[in-house]
Amino acid sequence: MEKNMSAFSPCTLDDKVEEILRRYPASKRSAAMPVLHLIQENCGHIPADALEWAAGKLDMQPVQLMELVTFYPMYRQRPAGRYHIKVCRTLSCTLNGGKSLLDHLLRRLGVGLDETTSDGRFSVSQVECLASCHVSPCLMINDELHEGMTQEKIDAILSRCA
Repeated sequence: MEKNMSAFSPCTLDDKVEEILRRYPASKRSAAMPVLHLIQENCGHIPADALEWAAGKLDMQPVQLMELVTFYPMYRQRPAGRYHIKVCRTLSCTLNGGKSLLDHLLRRLGVGLDETTSDGRFSVSQVECLASCHVSPCLMINDELHEGMTQEKIDAILSRCA
């Protein structure tokens, strides 16, 4: 599914944010993560102007929301490609070939880490843990987990995505 990569428009989200806030009557700040998810769903990432707007809605400072955005790997500050590939960088994956898998992926796509291919199809980033240490190395493409990855398996997946 393609993301809407247009500029942030708060008027399209006002009703949805109000609906989310009704689920957290004791504290607006408790709705921070669902509101960030909503913004990313609609924009493809979380732009700075959206943080400012959301902070106002949640009675928070923008820096408090930025702390969430920079801590959790599911939030993006820049648009990602149609296929966002997240490679696990924890010890199990690294010991089982995750670093060479990442290097192969970057070479194959002709991008650097946290970059998007010129056609906008692929982005590659590293994440802390995908909770599949027993079948490492692993990666996610959008929200789909791929375990026990090899260079051959990643090449086959990329071919299907092209």
